[in-house]
Amino acid sequence: MSSCATVCVVIINKRNREKVIKLRGTEEQVPGVAASSYLNTAPLIWSFSRGSRRGAVDLIDAVPARCASLLTTGEVDAALVPVIEYQRMSEVVVVPDVCVGSLQRVRSVVLVIKVETLKDVRRLALDQSSRTSASLLKIIFREFLGFEPEWHPAAPDVSRMLEKNDGALIIGDPAMTFAREGLRVFDLAALWREHTGLGFVFAMWMMRADASPAARRIDFASARDEGLARTDEIVDFYSPLLGLEREDLRTYLRENISFSMNDEMRAGLNLYFELAHKHGIIPAVKPLKTIDA
Repeated sequence: MSSCATVCVVIINKRNREKVIKLRGTEEQVPGVAASSYLNTAPLIWSFSRGSRRGAVDLIDAVPARCASLLTTGEVDAALVPVIEYQRMSEVVVVPDVCVGSLQRVRSVVLVIKVETLKDVRRLALDQSSRTSASLLKIIFREFLGFEPEWHPAAPDVSRMLEKNDGALIIGDPAMTFAREGLRVFDLAALWREHTGLGFVFAMWMMRADASPAARRIDFASARDEGLARTDEIVDFYSPLLGLEREDLRTYLRENISFSMNDEMRAGLNLYFELAHKHGIIPAVKPLKTIDA
């Protein structure tokens, strides 16, 4: 699909100040798109924020849980949403094969504990910006460890989370930058693989079933490919923000995170949904309906 820049012009309607697309003699409102600005999403949104598709969408920065809410209420046409929310939302479709996932070790979704072993955990703080990861952690404890601690929602601050809790779930950039001295850190994708032998999908692009034609023309796969081709730019931008070495970030984006879904990750996603239903996290399991289906 050609970039929107080759067929359209983004303008401002002076009467209502809404951005619109002038497309071959017609006008359409610019699609609203929500995604977090975490490093793990950067290759998926770089084309929209700093690349060839800049201005083609109204890009809103929101934590993953907020992205789901914005899509549900119709404030955006599409969003990068925690996958568990697909099972709770109606009238949405997913963009096939574009995702934030991991085959081995994700590094940016971690459980931190201050006790000796996972069996010693009694109270856990959950990063409020997480939904898929929180559900995954509950499945790991219920299905694989055979018990369940108390859960306590909290802001993503490891030190404060551990003041009254034995452990903390933290996601995104904060999961890569906190001080680890004296703590035990468990990678959730690695734990999932240890128990299932499968990869894991954390988030996917989702779109409202009644999204506008302009929204349906967004080529998320090509945007991802452009972002991956500009990995060095992304690394240059995030390295000073996160205080991490460039090579470390490059490895993270190229080896830890998977932005395309293979058969192993699809199997992991299906098993995750089945276990979420088994343990009462979702009421039922519905198959993924893709935008081109």
